[in-house]
Amino acid sequence: MDHNSYKTLNANKATVEKSWIVVDAEAQVLGRVASEVARIIRGKHKTSYTPNVDCGDNVIVINAEKVRMTGKKWTDRVIYTHSGYPGGQREHTPTLIRSKHPERLIEHAVRGMLPKNRLGRELFRSLHVYAGNEHPHTAQQPKEIKF
Repeated sequence: MDHNSYKTLNANKATVEKSWIVVDAEAQVLGRVASEVARIIRGKHKTSYTPNVDCGDNVIVINAEKVRMTGKKWTDRVIYTHSGYPGGQREHTPTLIRSKHPERLIEHAVRGMLPKNRLGRELFRSLHVYAGNEHPHTAQQPKEIKF
């Protein structure tokens, strides 16, 4: 057996191949979609996964307004935001967020599943969420994935 045939390959920014993937969130449970999207953005589905490198794919999520939540989470869950000013903390329910900005529910869920550091902020830029069925990334020829 040749000892050189089993070298560990570490990906870096120059060797990573990032592709585009479309995910349809219609009738999908929010947390389950978010965890799969976070896994793809992180690059854990690839054999060349390296924890300290952005080796994931760009993900386009369509039909964000048609995502599901189980139980009474639409009314009982509370999502907090803060404006940065004193007394600027606000409480929002998922129902209110879906009526104004439906894509923010998926963005919030995926962001919470990414690392809380510089790499996580860079990875979040690979996520593109749209409320409708259309997206402006057709030129990238994304592949559709079903969960």
